[in-house]
Amino acid sequence: MENSKLPASPPSRPARKPFCSPSPVLSLPHAPRNTSPGSLRNQGELKAKGVDTIACISVNDAFVMRAWKEDLGIKDEVLLLSDGNGEFTKKIGCEMDLSDKPVGLGIRSRRYALLAEDGVVKLVNLEEGGAFTFSGAEDILKVL
Repeated sequence: MENSKLPASPPSRPARKPFCSPSPVLSLPHAPRNTSPGSLRNQGELKAKGVDTIACISVNDAFVMRAWKEDLGIKDEVLLLSDGNGEFTKKIGCEMDLSDKPVGLGIRSRRYALLAEDGVVKLVNLEEGGAFTFSGAEDILKVL
């Protein structure tokens, strides 16, 4: 994926610096411990370095996202976004087909960390397969 210009914000809107990290499979026992909690633990540092929005997107329905939010005790500090049909994930080229797995997980998202500034993607750390090696909040803090 190349850096690309996203739709422009209205001129009156202040500059924004979002950080987005997906969770490929929220229902697996290890998933919540390996994805968003890094953003939760490091939200103060991310915000201190200018990140104004922390989001986690998942190819799951809104009900699963709500249950995950409640289970982890996430307030409004992290946006949990549902990509129910995986349309956003497919459009940015981050889909991963897990249909062949024994439990039939279907299309999910590869793990990545995305950092944008004023509507322009500045960084995408895209993992291979199910790896979780350089797409955590701690990795983003190193480059901010």
